[in-house]
Amino acid sequence: MSSVTSSWRQRRQAARTRRALDRALARTSSPAMRDELLTMANGR
Repeated sequence: MSSVTSSWRQRRQAARTRRALDRALARTSSPAMRDELLTMANGR
């Protein structure tokens, strides 16, 4: 049962991270900052 719970938690965390990244990308004004955010997100 714990493996089901942990995979559910991982999926929720991934979705939360994606939403936070989407919000951050929507707020950025410069392409350079956008590229930096994407680089950091892909480095995880």
